[in-house]
Amino acid sequence: MSLFSYYSLYLFSKLVGSIPFRAVYVISDFFSIILRKIIGYRNKVILENLEKSFPEMDAEDMRKITAKFYRNLSDVILEGIKAFTINKKQVQARYRILNPELIYPYLEAGRGVICVTGHYGNWEWGALSPPLQMPWKFVAFYKPLKNPRLDRFVRTNRSRFGTYLSPIRETTKTFEDNKNKPVVYLMAADQSPSNREMAYWADFLGRDTAFLHGPEKHARINNYPVVFAAIRRIKRGYYELDLSIIAEDPSLLPDGEITRRYAGKMESLIMEEPANWLWSHKRWKLTR
Repeated sequence: MSLFSYYSLYLFSKLVGSIPFRAVYVISDFFSIILRKIIGYRNKVILENLEKSFPEMDAEDMRKITAKFYRNLSDVILEGIKAFTINKKQVQARYRILNPELIYPYLEAGRGVICVTGHYGNWEWGALSPPLQMPWKFVAFYKPLKNPRLDRFVRTNRSRFGTYLSPIRETTKTFEDNKNKPVVYLMAADQSPSNREMAYWADFLGRDTAFLHGPEKHARINNYPVVFAAIRRIKRGYYELDLSIIAEDPSLLPDGEITRRYAGKMESLIMEEPANWLWSHKRWKLTR
């Protein structure tokens, strides 16, 4: 089964890679219908998350957001597979960082920078794009796949333009190994944490929400500035990243403030286009 899964992904990635983007989105339209109407992928989770986040929304608007969500999810899945074969020029044209100069002063001073984002729009190309647009070292944290062949295949392809992929279990070691070096750490911070006791809590989409402690913890230990990357879809298959400062000097902020600021920026981005966030994630599993 291990070999079958590996070769299936390999062959499918080559097949999708050979298809023009325009055809990929035709396939995505059909795939989104399959996910929504035939498979009903996490339909109950999506609906519950939306209803509790937007209690005032009427049924018709909820239906429209749900349909758009499945199309967004389908696009992200196929774009993620397309990432195995996408070339440098395509990445640079389709995933632009608008203001990379914002973080240059910190890096030029020899400091690391923690860049946080979320599962919004296309986060899959986030490991490919930065090294092609900025002359610095980039480290992205990821959760290794159980299948070692698949994990090696994904890691090799995601890092082929220069980003170093570090397993999340080695987060602390990675920060220690690169201490006081001009490194940009890429962290998706909107997952539901597994440890309730270590979580930071913030109001998010009208609910008391647990957040991963890692970004704030390492920002405080190293006193690294924290930057938010807002991912926006300009048109289908094209994205822009807008950087903004969350915390310039973490040592001056009260405990939990970095997480609260992140939650506020993430929520504002979601409110711009709710369908682009990953509503299928069981985000509110934990309560205090």
